[in-house]
Amino acid sequence: MELAFKAIDYKIRYEKGNFQSGYCVLSEQKVVVINKFFPLESKVSALAEILIQVNPELTGLDAAQIKLLRSILPQEESRKA
Repeated sequence: MELAFKAIDYKIRYEKGNFQSGYCVLSEQKVVVINKFFPLESKVSALAEILIQVNPELTGLDAAQIKLLRSILPQEESRKA
């Protein structure tokens, strides 16, 4: 998942924060900040959600990354991918 963000030139940081959704996206700086206290499953889910939000065409991702993303997202969101 982290490689997918690297492919679209985004940086991921894991830090302490009071984000309502557990993460924050700084689009202009291409930085994603994830709450470091989130459980692993929640971090992965948040990264998948963010990836769809910031890159709806999924350009720059290889077939394996797209397959992983589709397997994580709920069915209705993965149809958009």
